[in-house]
Amino acid sequence: MGARVGRMFRNFNIENRAYRELAKEKPRVAPRHPVNLPTEVEDVVNQKSDPLLERLQSVYVESKDPAVAAVEDTKAVTTAVKAYRRPVKIDYPGKVFGLVKVTDVPKGKLTIAEAVNALGNHKYDPQTWTPENVAQEYSLDLKETKALLEFFIPFKFKVITPKSRTDKQIEAS
Repeated sequence: MGARVGRMFRNFNIENRAYRELAKEKPRVAPRHPVNLPTEVEDVVNQKSDPLLERLQSVYVESKDPAVAAVEDTKAVTTAVKAYRRPVKIDYPGKVFGLVKVTDVPKGKLTIAEAVNALGNHKYDPQTWTPENVAQEYSLDLKETKALLEFFIPFKFKVITPKSRTDKQIEAS
C-alpha cells in the first residue's frame, strides 16, 4: 500500500515537471574542485605553445567514403567468406526440430548431424575413423577432435543387474 502512495506522489504532475525541466536554458555546471597548484605550473598549463600549434596545423586528415570501399570489396569479401566456410557433409532430411536447413558451416565447427555421425563412425570403426581422419574430414582442429572423441561418448548405456529376484531388470535391445 505504501508503494502505491509513493508512486502516486512521484508521478503527480510529471508531464508539467518534465516540460518545465526541458524549458530551462542550460543545466548548471558542477563546480570545479579547487586545485592548489603553484602559479608557475598554472602558467605553463595555460600558455600557448607555438611548436605544438605548428605541428597541429601541419596535420592533414584524408577520409574516404566507406560505402564506396564496401561496394568495391564485395567480391573479395565473398571469396574470403567462402574460403572460411565448408559445405555440410551430412544433414537430416526436412526440417528437424523446426530449425532452418543449413547448407554450410564455418571451418572448425560441426552441425549436430555431423557430430553424431562422426562420433558414431569413430565408435564402430576406430581404426578407419581415427581422430586425424575425423579432423581432416570435417576441417576441425586435431586437439579439439581428440578431446571430443575421448570425452564425448554417445550411445553408451549400462544394464545394472538386479540385486534380488524381485527387482525388475531392464533388458537391452
